[in-house]
Amino acid sequence: MPQELSRLFQQMPDLLAPTMAKDHPNLPVIKEEGCYYYGLDGRKYLDFTSGIATANTGHRHPKVVQAIKDGADQLMHGPSGVIMYESILRLAEELSTVLPNGLDCFFFANSGTEAIEGAIKLAKHVTRRPYVVSFTGCFHGRSLGALSVTTSKSKYRKFLQPNGLTYQIPYADVKDCPAGQDPEDYSVTKLKKDFDSLFRHQVTPEEVACVILEPVLGEGGYIVPPKKWMQAVRDICNEHGMLLIFDEVQTGFGRTGDWFAAQTFGVTPDIMAIAKGIASGLPLSATVASKDLMKQWPLGSHGTTFGGNPIACSAALATLGVMKEEQLIENAKNMGEYAAKQLNLLKMNHQTIGEVRALGLMIGIEIVDPVTRTPSGDILMTILDKCLEKGVLFYLCGSQGEVIRMIPPLTVNKNQIDEGLGKLDEALLEFETGCQNH
Repeated sequence: MPQELSRLFQQMPDLLAPTMAKDHPNLPVIKEEGCYYYGLDGRKYLDFTSGIATANTGHRHPKVVQAIKDGADQLMHGPSGVIMYESILRLAEELSTVLPNGLDCFFFANSGTEAIEGAIKLAKHVTRRPYVVSFTGCFHGRSLGALSVTTSKSKYRKFLQPNGLTYQIPYADVKDCPAGQDPEDYSVTKLKKDFDSLFRHQVTPEEVACVILEPVLGEGGYIVPPKKWMQAVRDICNEHGMLLIFDEVQTGFGRTGDWFAAQTFGVTPDIMAIAKGIASGLPLSATVASKDLMKQWPLGSHGTTFGGNPIACSAALATLGVMKEEQLIENAKNMGEYAAKQLNLLKMNHQTIGEVRALGLMIGIEIVDPVTRTPSGDILMTILDKCLEKGVLFYLCGSQGEVIRMIPPLTVNKNQIDEGLGKLDEALLEFETGCQNH
């Protein structure tokens, strides 16, 4: 079997599209368990990616696996609406208990991108307005509607010309705050100026259906905005009758140390897109809003064949149960604080670390050239490769690929954090020593 698998992996460039097969690091694995991948090479790898913030309960949690098996004994496929089944209704009921108040009606789909498409369509349908405002650096998906509000990397939009019914303004970033000013107040003042300029020169607020944002910038570099900035966005939307959409695809289900980042920031959107951690790796997502909004979205205005798959809904129900029983929200908060503290200690010893950005177990580690102190995607890839050689898997983000993304399962413990950061420490030291020798 290993020989046959090796043959298949060698054929990967011919079997899969380059845009699917050329990501980092293409680690050949044969099994996953808890916080670990098991490689075809016989090694065990500590996973600090969670399948890109998806395996929040850890890989193959026994209760989730059992729910999938039990679900398959009953139903393999919906389609919801043609038939109706217990798991989708029970999941909607359970999600209402952990989402912010008022977000209690659901359209289930398969991916985060689909949830975003649904959110934008709902906002436009309800408001009868054509335009959408998003923020520079946010990632919302790669289908054409979602891509029109995605600006984390220009290469995602190259040659695709997403529709022109969107406008972008800068995301919160307090790095350019003048000395002596309060960063939160500065960010709010700048936000209001950006909106004023947008409304004066490009589009009137009466034409804007919605404002969409990631509560924490994900693909764009793990930027954590000030709470006052987030509240100011909410206030501006209220003032002009624009709906506020939170893309909680990556921040949801405990990643920030609360069920959702909306609760972390104390701001409730009108519409939310959720996915990734919802079903511990099975394809499932949802566009979420109030009953009042959803009632204005009539039959035929949106649809799905596979959305809300009964087995995926069973896995999601088990996921919610595990998160509550094992207190994974609290663990995410505690382990996130511990990891951030350890990383800031590492930063004192390594000129290659720029900023450490952390909210719960959503942690970004900026990698910079130790001489020029400028962000460097090339150095980051060298560090990631060295970490992988030592048995720990990280991922990357940032407009230049300059930020290490540390997003372990929410089941992670101190020993595993120490193990992973210890190997990162070794990788940084090796790189920096190599630079000095040259």
